[in-house]
Amino acid sequence: MRVRISQIGLTLTAAAVAAAVAGCGEGTNNAQPQPSTSAGATTAPSSSESPASGTQAPTTTAPAAPADNGTCKAADLKLSIGRGDAAAGTVYRPLIFTNVSDHECVIQGFPGVSYVGGADGHQVGPAAFREGTKGDPVTLAKGASAYADVGFVNVQNYDPVTCQPQPVRGLRVYPPQETASMFVELSGTGCGSDKIPGNQLTVKTLQQGTGAQ
Repeated sequence: MRVRISQIGLTLTAAAVAAAVAGCGEGTNNAQPQPSTSAGATTAPSSSESPASGTQAPTTTAPAAPADNGTCKAADLKLSIGRGDAAAGTVYRPLIFTNVSDHECVIQGFPGVSYVGGADGHQVGPAAFREGTKGDPVTLAKGASAYADVGFVNVQNYDPVTCQPQPVRGLRVYPPQETASMFVELSGTGCGSDKIPGNQLTVKTLQQGTGAQ
């Protein structure tokens, strides 16, 4: 009888221990998770983050406009044509560019040259053929000049059927690396056809000076 009571007591004690353990496990599983300082906490912005409210954010500076490369523009120049010499049926005359701006500029290479006629200024015949090689840059101070020799063939020597002669008022000229044209008056006759042998106009590279003889 005494042994039986002891066994019952041991059973009850074991059950109480098991219940206590079970109760502890349930309390752990049902507890709310603690906020994580890395995910849930709010921290002050570092120097690389956005500034606090009320502080103006730094603005981005726009890139600077590219500097002018100093090339002479049509608006910087005055155009004129000098006297020349005849050679083997071709007259060469200097086409003169004078810097009339208030700053120096650089001009280099071949101008574009063609005859123009009529009130509408239409082109007469092909543009001038470039003779020789491109020269060095020429720096023009205010009032300084550069020139390019232009060759004018006597178109009266061509067959009229091939030449299709037309009156011209002057020359349309594009300074090198420029899209705006200039005009110099020079009345005469040009071939309207591009079928003539050779070139009715030729142009050489620009050089310092006026080409005065």
